[in-house]
Amino acid sequence: MMEQIAKIDMALDELLVGLGGMVLRLSHPHVTRTHEARAALARSVNQFSTCAARSRDPRVLQLDEDLKATLKPRLRLVASR
Repeated sequence: MMEQIAKIDMALDELLVGLGGMVLRLSHPHVTRTHEARAALARSVNQFSTCAARSRDPRVLQLDEDLKATLKPRLRLVASR
């Protein structure tokens, strides 16, 4: 029974890695230009984080951090004279 649970856990981690990779690719600035696209990205990142919360797979945890970072505002350097 424990072996089956471990297999399911590994399969879920693999699915999360694939899903996280897709969301990360969609988080690129030229893809999420509109307010609606940013809102959809935020929903996807939050859903991923909820699913990844109990994972112990380092790849899933890293993707979770990377995806959360995509939601932070992008700062631009402005020079004044």
